[in-house]
Amino acid sequence: FIFNELRIATRNFRPDSVLGEGGFGSVFKGWIDEHTFAAAKPGTGLVIAVKKLNQDGFQGHREWLTEVDFLSQLSHPNLVKLIGYCLEDEQRLLVYEFMPRGSLENHLFRRSSYCQPLSWNLRLKIALGAAKGLAFLHSEKAKVIYRDFKA
Repeated sequence: FIFNELRIATRNFRPDSVLGEGGFGSVFKGWIDEHTFAAAKPGTGLVIAVKKLNQDGFQGHREWLTEVDFLSQLSHPNLVKLIGYCLEDEQRLLVYEFMPRGSLENHLFRRSSYCQPLSWNLRLKIALGAAKGLAFLHSEKAKVIYRDFKA
């Protein structure tokens, strides 16, 4: 992706588009056309999550490149999909599939008003799915020791 496409897709990285924050930087909600991957109007096309590297943060180009390298080679039903990336001047962004129900952490600890408590049955299904994803990463096929795992 080019930076301007992702800027448009996320409505100029508006604060009300922020899905979360981490050591890497902020994650923004955006929209792209499903076929051309060009920026789309909010509410149309494919919903994406755009992780934008905080240039003042502790993680840098090497960590960004590692994530692009690993996630572009790995595919599993229990892993988030990397759709693409942007490397333009000092900008480092990652484009992921959007997870519409948010993070497990928000559901367990009710960190936002739209997250409802999860039943124990659903919690177990999520734990099993997360374990399958982690088992795949640590398998002989993937050979990845993943240290920043989120359910």
